[in-house]
Amino acid sequence: MKALVLFSGGVDSTTCLAIAVKKYGAGEVLALSISYGQKHSREVIAAKELAEFYGVEHKILDLSVIFEGSDCSLLVNSDKEIPKESYAEQLEKNNGSPVSTYVPFRNGLFLASAASIALSRGCTEIYYGAHSDDAAGNAYPDCSKDFNDSINRAIFIGSGNVLNVVAPFIGMNKADVVKTGLELNVPYEKTWSCYEGNEKPCGVCGTCRDRIAAFRANGIQDPVL
Repeated sequence: MKALVLFSGGVDSTTCLAIAVKKYGAGEVLALSISYGQKHSREVIAAKELAEFYGVEHKILDLSVIFEGSDCSLLVNSDKEIPKESYAEQLEKNNGSPVSTYVPFRNGLFLASAASIALSRGCTEIYYGAHSDDAAGNAYPDCSKDFNDSINRAIFIGSGNVLNVVAPFIGMNKADVVKTGLELNVPYEKTWSCYEGNEKPCGVCGTCRDRIAAFRANGIQDPVL
C-alpha cells in the first residue's frame, strides 16, 4: 500500500483520491472515511459508492466519542442550526473566529489517526483536500498552509521520516480543485458536500455555496443540483 486518502466523499477528497489512484493505481490506495458524530450519513454513503467506483479499499473509523462535548452545529449532539450563509458572512458576525461548522481540531485528529493506520499498512503518503477557500479568514484554521506545514513536519518526524502529508490544493481555491478534477474525469455527480442530510443538497449552507460557485467558475452547473 502506497497512499492513504482521508476521504469524506466530497469534492476535495474525491479529487485527491483520483490523483492518488492515477499516481499509484487503485490497488495501492486506501480510502479512510471518518465518522465523527455528523448529523447525517450521506457523505459516508457517497464515500462508499465512490470507493467502489475507483476500486480502492475503503475503511471507516468511528471517532465520534471524541466530539461528544462539542457544540459544533454539524454534530448530532448539538441543537444549533447549521448556518445558511456564506463563510464570509459568518466570519463577519464572529469577529473572525472559526465558523460554527468548525469541528474542533478535526483535521489534526484525522491526520494523526490516519498516520497510525498508514504506517501500519506500509503507506508513505497521506492525502487530504484542504484548500485556501476553507482556510480564508480563519473559517477552518486546520486547513491553513501554516497548519499543514506544521503537522506534515510532526508526522514526518514522528513516523521515523517515513510519512509525508500531501495537500495538493493547499495553495488553490475550490474552483481550481474542480478544474483539476474535471481534467481527471472525477464523477462529481456521485459526491456529497452539503451539511444537511436531505435527499437533495440544500444549496445555501456554506459548503453548498462554495461548490456551486466553484463549478460556475468552471463554466458548468454543479452536477448534484
